[in-house]
Amino acid sequence: MKASDELVVVYKAQGITQAEVIKSKLESAGIPALLKYESLGPVLAVTIDGLGEVQVLVPKPREDEAREVLQEQ
Repeated sequence: MKASDELVVVYKAQGITQAEVIKSKLESAGIPALLKYESLGPVLAVTIDGLGEVQVLVPKPREDEAREVLQEQ
């Protein structure tokens, strides 16, 4: 993934484990993905008020493809 790529959120997970599964699914389809989360969430395993939310991000040009892959679940 290039630093110049604009990233978009394609999935919001409740917890790091679920987000890692989604990220792996995208990467196995050849789509680079990153996870964005508050650092405290995974440490404390907190899911209150969005603190445990993990966003799965992909480059904007791959957004449609990523959403198609995720719909195949």
